[in-house]
Amino acid sequence: MQNKIYDAIIVGGGPAGLAAALSLKENGITDVLILERDKELGGILNQCIHNGFGLHTFNEELTGPEYAARYIQMVLTEKIPYQLETMVMNIEPVEENGTVIKVVTATSTEYGMQLLKTKSVILSMGCREKPRGALNIPGYRPAGIYSAGTAQKFVNIDGFMPGREVVILGSGDIGLIMARRMTLEGAKVKLVAEIMPYSGGLKRNIVQCLDDFGIPLLLSHTVVEIKGKTRVEGVVIAKVDENFRPIPGTEQEISCDTLLLSVGLIPENELSRNMGLAMSPATRGAVVDDDLQTSCPGVFACGNVLHVHDLVDHVSEEAVEAGKHAADYIKGFAASDPGLTHDLDPDTALMKKFAARNATRNGVNPNETIENADGSKTFVLPCINCPAGCIVNVTVKDGQVTEVSGNKCPRGETYARNEVTAPVRIVTSNVYVSGSDKPVVSVKTAEPIPKGSIDACVEALKNVTAKAPVKIGDVVLANVAGTGIDVIATANAE
Repeated sequence: MQNKIYDAIIVGGGPAGLAAALSLKENGITDVLILERDKELGGILNQCIHNGFGLHTFNEELTGPEYAARYIQMVLTEKIPYQLETMVMNIEPVEENGTVIKVVTATSTEYGMQLLKTKSVILSMGCREKPRGALNIPGYRPAGIYSAGTAQKFVNIDGFMPGREVVILGSGDIGLIMARRMTLEGAKVKLVAEIMPYSGGLKRNIVQCLDDFGIPLLLSHTVVEIKGKTRVEGVVIAKVDENFRPIPGTEQEISCDTLLLSVGLIPENELSRNMGLAMSPATRGAVVDDDLQTSCPGVFACGNVLHVHDLVDHVSEEAVEAGKHAADYIKGFAASDPGLTHDLDPDTALMKKFAARNATRNGVNPNETIENADGSKTFVLPCINCPAGCIVNVTVKDGQVTEVSGNKCPRGETYARNEVTAPVRIVTSNVYVSGSDKPVVSVKTAEPIPKGSIDACVEALKNVTAKAPVKIGDVVLANVAGTGIDVIATANAE
């Protein structure tokens, strides 16, 4: 065991870990180490090539890799040290010289087994998808069953397709986004089945990922059987009652070669449980006080490891707070003996805020058209500019928009006017890249293009191979599909 004692060790180099590290530095703590198990910083954002990130943090709409790159660059600029491909195996509080330090056991091919001492730890390991085993679906275990996140990595990072005829179980945001992504890559998404009577995804994703492509969303439905022994050949879906039990006689068989599971996320808390931290049955993360400190003094938690967030912007915001409170703890470290544990109330205001935030997302898009007495029409639609999903009323008479109401920002009015006259979308995808260890690099249209040009844009990108090095913002295809809009890279490929 080394004698050096770090001020803080951050477990996880995703959006929460990066923001927490920068917050520590801003608050005067410089002896920080980030431990990341993947081969690059950025976490799950590296495979989230769709847009919709950063509206709160950067006041602009970014893709996941672009959002991560902003924080990675700040970490590099601040020269905050980090270790990649490093797995944290254990964290243990130990009394030493009258104070409590934490010993972090980590292993990697470069550094071997390490026992790292630190005054404080910030847990930012993120979350993971619920497995199929939690669903108890009858049938064999054939090839072709993937979590939506695994399929996302296959398509967006590894550059290959998991299947061609797809059914998606669960309407969480990842499932909705993969419905669009698989469609753009040429697959046929037969339907999305959701056991609840409402979608679990954001309104904007229902519009952009299902409605735009005519993909059916069957509410109060679930998969009751999987057909096939070596490869998925189809699934049987059925309607469920108010107790989520399949209703006899409602079964229908859908042929497919792939089943994607998007049935929820849970905080990645094996380390937390092994430490003996107090855990919340509501969030499935650690119980924390208003300083984001767990039941082990000096151990803080933030981001999706604490509770699953709707927005990465909220993850970053929370991580900044965790870094600030950890800095305060570190500055008072030598003057106090906090002991090994302290009791926490699991019913704090902070925990209630988590529950309230996560309870506001569910609902059904209210798309409808109202015929008015004066011959005009009012379109009622959700705005997709941001996750708020404002319900906007757009009145049109003689082909002209006469009134827009319900939007909470000017961007909402612009979107609503376009949506009923000339709808546009940002297109995100990837292209092959040569001369790099990455098979593909993610791209997007620099500006929204006409909705009717999406297919032509995607087809044009299939014929593009970028040549490394590629940097974020580089033009990989000019004037795509004759729209006058360029396609630019959203990730780096060295």
